[in-house]
Amino acid sequence: MRVVFAGTPEFAAVALQRLRSAGFEIPLVLTQPDRPAGRGMKLHASPVKAFAVSQGLEVAQPRGLRLDGKYADDAAAARAALIAARPDVMVVAAYGLILPAWVLELPRLGCLNIHASLLPRWRGAAPIHRAIEAGDAQTGITVMQMDTGLDTGDMLLAERVAIRPDDTTASLHDRLAELGGRLIVEALELAACGGLKPQQQPAEGLTYAHKIDKAEAAIDWRQGAAVIERRLRAFDPFPGATGVLAGETLKVWRAEPCAGAGRPGDVLAVGEAGIEVACGEGALRLVELQRPGGKRLQASAFLQGHRVAPGMAFDTPAD
Repeated sequence: MRVVFAGTPEFAAVALQRLRSAGFEIPLVLTQPDRPAGRGMKLHASPVKAFAVSQGLEVAQPRGLRLDGKYADDAAAARAALIAARPDVMVVAAYGLILPAWVLELPRLGCLNIHASLLPRWRGAAPIHRAIEAGDAQTGITVMQMDTGLDTGDMLLAERVAIRPDDTTASLHDRLAELGGRLIVEALELAACGGLKPQQQPAEGLTYAHKIDKAEAAIDWRQGAAVIERRLRAFDPFPGATGVLAGETLKVWRAEPCAGAGRPGDVLAVGEAGIEVACGEGALRLVELQRPGGKRLQASAFLQGHRVAPGMAFDTPAD
């Protein structure tokens, strides 16, 4: 089976590695153009491109795929490359470009997407973040037959995983990436023998995982402690949760609910175990923090170089 792969970040690179290890023929890999990153803003290849190049796979990086769009020349070149690749199927994982109808219709078996949720819950761009933020007990991977809608296609395979109480987006991402790689290999093996059984997504349980905005990083201490704690984990590693104390913006990476009450944002107690802060409901003990330009530190180490005392208060974001 000839498999064209389209993906960009590490989540997708794991799936590409699994397909390569399983022996599928991969005549073409599509990924996003190199992006500037780091202090020097040098161009960096995506994780998918880095792996594809290391394996000697052909790579295309169109800026767009609409034949009548802004990057029509890129789209035409991508179309020629896809036709030349003669794919039986395209596998898509966190690619970052919308696939127009001509792409969906080109492979004999269409396009299969690896989506990091149990559809129809958390359609959209940030399913891992939103599942943690919402306090879901479980999530999973859905391999889906793509259509022109936003994650609306028929489900082909799905598997659940528990969301652990200490899961961050980073830790859950890694488990789901491995599961996605395993399930897409299984799906293609079933597709080769006609064993896939598409199921329409149920009408109930639909939610959208909207893209994470940097503005969401600011902690609103008026929320309940449990809500804030979930958001800290959901926004780790990006964009991180921030609180302003004595005019300095600190990142708060990890916290745990504790007993306490007071005006939201007030520092209630400070000790080796952490900094206790009043919330709209209950309190949080901040146990891992970071100053601008500094490293992530346990509270005990953070407090050695940063004065925090009861009676101080974190700012409350403006409405």
